[in-house]
Amino acid sequence: MRFNPRFSCFSGLFFLFVLCGVLELCPVLSAEEKMKSPYVKPSIEELKKRLTKEQFDVTQKNGTEPSFHNAYWDNEAPGIYVDLVSGEPLFSSIDKFDSKTGWPSFTKPLEKENIVEKEDKSSFFGTRTEVRSKSGQSHLGHVFNDGPPPTGQRYCMNSSALRFIPVEKLKEEGYEKYLSLFSSYEKVNFAGGCFWCMVHPFAETPGVISVVSGYTGGRKANPTYEEVSAGDSGHVEAVQITFDPKVISYKQLLDIFWINVDPTDAHGQFCDRGDQYKSVLFYQNEDQKKLAIASKEALLKSKRLGEKNIVTEILPAAPFYLAEEYHQNYYKKNPIRYKFFRSRCGRDKVLQRLWGK
Repeated sequence: MRFNPRFSCFSGLFFLFVLCGVLELCPVLSAEEKMKSPYVKPSIEELKKRLTKEQFDVTQKNGTEPSFHNAYWDNEAPGIYVDLVSGEPLFSSIDKFDSKTGWPSFTKPLEKENIVEKEDKSSFFGTRTEVRSKSGQSHLGHVFNDGPPPTGQRYCMNSSALRFIPVEKLKEEGYEKYLSLFSSYEKVNFAGGCFWCMVHPFAETPGVISVVSGYTGGRKANPTYEEVSAGDSGHVEAVQITFDPKVISYKQLLDIFWINVDPTDAHGQFCDRGDQYKSVLFYQNEDQKKLAIASKEALLKSKRLGEKNIVTEILPAAPFYLAEEYHQNYYKKNPIRYKFFRSRCGRDKVLQRLWGK
């Protein structure tokens, strides 16, 4: 029988496929290892299958998504942004800022070597600098010299060209090397009635990395808004704050918390009634517990609220479940509705009466 090199090669590949796919004997590469190995860009046909029309138009045809109507323009969660197609690390939430343009903007890349900048003369408004990913060759957006210090640059990117990986998923997805960027951050969960109204007081405070709305303290995993608002889940509406203790302390966050709630109300907050809207300080560790207790005792002793009792509970942190996307950053997404609700609820009138602000 004559040796057939084609058949031999095919048989070898088929045997390897069986070992990898069926017996799962092939090693799983981390994201870093994948980046070191030669990247082969998928064909246009394959990309059309994998990507949405908008993602394809942006990454492969140099398109631009709508401002203020994209996934990450207002994303404040800590994590990194990678190329949607290749997975190469591009930007970090640490360098993200609100450019008021409606697109995710960064002061610098996370990995400069993964970025390619080239002259773009396609615009009617003159020459710009296009930004592309090196391996994925995806169109990402443009960079401008009107950003904040210290770089003075604004990397204005398309959400459709990016994939966001939150801190808690970095190790799982093979980006463990970037965990050290966020190791000094701490979290705290505060409940103070409607979570829409508890985001704004913290979100624009220096040192606060992100504020997300959610549910915590109850029995049911992954509750819905309807379940929590009905009052049967045991959960309260709350916000989870990620902050940099080198910039702002937990004690300072407590000071902000008190003046944005009515700590004398045992049955809800303002117009929202029921235990699902009560005020609670959830502590993550013993240090936070001690500071929360000391802060509450100091408020009582100060008699700032007269002889009224402070009924805000201090409890150990329980699993925190993110609220539905339409609740996140509601004050930004729906400013008119937010202000109307806040006014109708009488929140500011009560706060003015209690705290004189």
